[in-house]
Formats: sequence, C-alpha cells, structure tokens
Amino acid sequence: MQDARIWVEPVGSVIVARVRGKPTADMLRECEGRVLELTRDTRHVRVLYDALELEPPEMDLVLLQKQLNSDGRDHAAAASLRNAILVPNTKIAFLARIAFGHAGEANYRVFYNDLSAALRWLDASNA
Repeated sequence: MQDARIWVEPVGSVIVARVRGKPTADMLRECEGRVLELTRDTRHVRVLYDALELEPPEMDLVLLQKQLNSDGRDHAAAASLRNAILVPNTKIAFLARIAFGHAGEANYRVFYNDLSAALRWLDASNA
C-alpha cells in the first residue's frame, strides 16, 4: 500500500516527488523506488523533490537517502538525473546537500521556497 505522505508523479516533463511530515526509511525507499520507476517508464531525467512540508529527518535517514540516490545512479535510466530540491529552511537545505551532494553540483541544486527558479533550472538542463 502506498503511503499518503508521498506523492510522485510526472508533471509535464518533470517528475515531482513530494514527501510530507516526518520521514521514515520505508517512505524514503518507496519514494525513490517510484522516482526510478517513472524515470524508466517516461525517460524523464529531471526530478523536483518537494521538501517544503518535510520535517527534518534523523541523520541515519539522510544517509539512507544518499545511499538510495547512489544505488539509483547505477541504473541506466537514472544515471543522468538532474535533481532540484525545494526546501523551506536552512536545516532541510543542509541535510539535502548531504543526501544529494555526492551527485555533483551539476546534477542537483537546492532552492529555498522558489518553485519557479527550480523549474527554470530544470528546464535549462534540457537546452
């Protein structure tokens, strides 16, 4: 059964992954699994992680997200993913940089409450 606190869907040519509330390991695994499934099915390589309603996770969950991202990059469809992470504050931004930083600055960027800037950055990757 899918967790209602997770929403992952393609919106145009971007996969939007939204997680609300206090995350759990199962939530992160489900979210990342759905993102990877959609990248394979749609061939979209741009992902917007919406963490605006995310409560700060424990460090073990941040490291789990980092591992899930690393494991996902081994799949051909996810090898060139470009991630925009939308955050509400500096604490979530810091944790997001730990979780996604291994991908390299060219493949991810953190945005503070600025959905339009995140989408512009993702669109610029299509040029």
